[in-house]
Amino acid sequence: MIGHTDNAIEIDAPIGFVWDQTNDVQTWPELFSEYAKVEVLAESDDSVTFRLTMHPDEQDRVWSWVSERSWDRDTWTVRARRVETGPFEFMNITWVYEELGPDRTRMRWVQDFRMRPGAPVDTRGMTERINAGSATQMSLIKEKVERRRRRVVGFHDVPSNTRRGGDLRTLVSTGDLRFLVGFLRGRAAGAG
Repeated sequence: MIGHTDNAIEIDAPIGFVWDQTNDVQTWPELFSEYAKVEVLAESDDSVTFRLTMHPDEQDRVWSWVSERSWDRDTWTVRARRVETGPFEFMNITWVYEELGPDRTRMRWVQDFRMRPGAPVDTRGMTERINAGSATQMSLIKEKVERRRRRVVGFHDVPSNTRRGGDLRTLVSTGDLRFLVGFLRGRAAGAG
């Protein structure tokens, strides 16, 4: 039996911002609640090999493994696989990003895997764990990325869009404008 999970979440931020925030593996311990440490072992323009270490589990065991991750920003797709598979026979992961609007992105994680015989949990059990963990981590990432998006204060804090040969940056988002309009309406109502 091959385990398969498919989870997605919508994030109120531009696709480039979500991409940059979620693909900087060195910051994953700040983004994910389950990761304690990341050590980059090799890096190129479109790939990274890294060791990922989790926080201790319920039995105080610390899990760690090496993964390879490569990306194609033109298609907004990331492919990853575990190099050190541990209890898995294999683990392949695809992240796909979809632009739903100028300030809304769907992030989708698809994982295909099989557990080794004698692993602490079987493939069906791991499927349930990954689905539950993905929902938790995606909600946390959504919250953190949206908070970071609202926190943007300067030119260099904003991701650059160079697709048309220039350097375009959104310094005021639709969310900021909605907040400002609501604030001003409230002030006007209170004054009148």
